[in-house]
Order: sequence, then C-alpha cells, then structure tokens
Amino acid sequence: MPRRTTVTREDDICEVEFVNKESVNAVRGRMPDASTIEDLAEIFKVLGDPTRLRIVSALAVKELCVCDVANLLGTSISAVSHQLRVLRNLKLVKHRKDGKMVYYSLDDECVETLLKEGLKHIEE
Repeated sequence: MPRRTTVTREDDICEVEFVNKESVNAVRGRMPDASTIEDLAEIFKVLGDPTRLRIVSALAVKELCVCDVANLLGTSISAVSHQLRVLRNLKLVKHRKDGKMVYYSLDDECVETLLKEGLKHIEE
C-alpha cells in the first residue's frame, strides 16, 4: 500500500508571501519545456494503467511473446496485443519477429529503471 501523508490546511502554505526570485529563476532555467512535459505526462498516464504496468513488470524480467503475457495476466491475447501497441507507440516496449513468433521486451534500460524506482519509492 502506498504511503500517504495527511496534510492539514495550516501545513501546506507559507505564512507570508515572498517569492525568492533567485530560486525561481534557477529552477525555471532547468525545467523541461512544455512539449517535453506533455510527452512525459503521457508516459506516466500510460504507465498509470495497472494492466500495462503488469506487462512492463513482466517484460522487465524476460522477453515474452503476446501469448505468454496473456497467460501471465489471465487475459485475452487481443487485450494484451492492444496494451502492447499502446506501450509501443510511446517507445516503452519494442518487438522482434522470430519466424511465426513476435517477442516483446522493454525498449531500453530507462523503462526498467523507472519501474524499479517506482517500486523502491513505495517500499520506503
């Protein structure tokens, strides 16, 4: 279960209004542009789906074909294929064809790192 913190009204805002322009300017210069933020939000939105997250988790262990993933998740091949297509469109997973089989794996180490860091965050 994710840890949650209760924030009271008194705890969530400063008691005085003061903008530290030096801090704001330093942060503003290092923030991603709006387009990059939109792309990142889309990745987090896609990974916010439990089925897709289970697929990513499985593929972090081993390259699998659609049939294997469907069996692991206890769902249809069609449903898994759809979810894999969504993940592929965002370059979170990749595929390779081997004869009549198509195998899926994570697109790169960044995807696995994102998964591991998320798990580490909720386990702390």
